[in-house]
Amino acid sequence: MELGIGMFGDLAIDPTTGKYRNAGVKMREILDQVKLMDEVGIDVFAMGEHHREDYAVSSPEILLAAASSITKNIKLASGVTVLSSSEPVKVYEDFATIDQISDGRAEIVVGRGSFIESFPLYGYDLSDYNELFEEKLGLLLKINSGENVSWRGRLRAPMNNQTVYPRATNNGKLPIWVAVGGTPESVLRAATLGLPLIVAIIGGMPMQFKPLIDFYKQEYLKAGHPESEMQIAIHSHTFVSEDPQVIEDYFENYKAQMDRIGASRGWAPYTKMQYDGGRSADGALFIGNADEVAEKINRVKEAFGLTRFIGHMDIGDPSHDIMLKSIELFGTKVSDQVR
Repeated sequence: MELGIGMFGDLAIDPTTGKYRNAGVKMREILDQVKLMDEVGIDVFAMGEHHREDYAVSSPEILLAAASSITKNIKLASGVTVLSSSEPVKVYEDFATIDQISDGRAEIVVGRGSFIESFPLYGYDLSDYNELFEEKLGLLLKINSGENVSWRGRLRAPMNNQTVYPRATNNGKLPIWVAVGGTPESVLRAATLGLPLIVAIIGGMPMQFKPLIDFYKQEYLKAGHPESEMQIAIHSHTFVSEDPQVIEDYFENYKAQMDRIGASRGWAPYTKMQYDGGRSADGALFIGNADEVAEKINRVKEAFGLTRFIGHMDIGDPSHDIMLKSIELFGTKVSDQVR
């Protein structure tokens, strides 16, 4: 099973200024962290896309391109590309460019996105939320299958035998994963198309998602896709430290970001009880020492038949040195027990 680390580029409030931390500093820290991931043997790095003041990265493609020049082995993926509000031709071109620079290490993870800021920003109508994703995914897959593209949809101008360059290294084909938040319709779409699936599990209990993953496996095989090519991943909030006080203090980072998001969604303030419950054996937070995190990963790996686990590791913008130590532990102690 592959082990990966995902980030959104969270920005904490600087207590000396009362403003969010400098985005450029954060991006440079992320690049240092990805370099370490590569050195300790992490398989995948996934960079998210957001268009908010409290996140540093709105263009994961550019950051991944920068990361490609300072790494040698780690796969470089979006996490996610909000395809509904993106242009599929540009998405393919950007990731094919990263793929060429990195000698075949680029991947696209597409999703509808749980944040909606990009829709009005790029001039899209939220009433087309579902249709935009389905139509643009169809076009992206068409582009991925060959350089000459003829395609017609309702929400975008047609393409008539047009070419898309550069091409990715593997006969022009990039790995394209579909990320879902738990809706059966999204899972069914990925299974029918034979695309790898990533399920975001960030609350409740992971085992609640087993019926959804079993549904994917059933529909994937029913659609005639080979079982040997089936790929399933989960993406969950993760943090590793051998110091119990660091884990205890991390609650403040985690709560700060959860409350910022929740303020616009009508959520109640995040509590320590939720944090401790999530960290329990059955909870969805993979936060603890290396043994605890590895044990939880192994449990979901066996229950779901995972081929990849992505630990989302920068919630609330913990300090750079603490992040580096968490990455090191994940790539050594946790990895040793999982592999």
